[in-house]
Amino acid sequence: MSVTTTTLAAITVWTDPREEIEYNVLRANGRLAGRRFASRAEAEAWARPEEGEQVVEMNAVCDCTM
Repeated sequence: MSVTTTTLAAITVWTDPREEIEYNVLRANGRLAGRRFASRAEAEAWARPEEGEQVVEMNAVCDCTM
């Protein structure tokens, strides 16, 4: 079995996990929305602040709100 260049490139690209931020929407009932967003702007467009929702940034490594 041989390793392709594409696979090798995917393995060698490293990102600092502390910088991998996920965006979500915290619902008024205290639960997270059932989806994730690619950017804060996308989450803000989806959230309904008038209903008590707020955008949160989370880091999966420490599982904490940023």
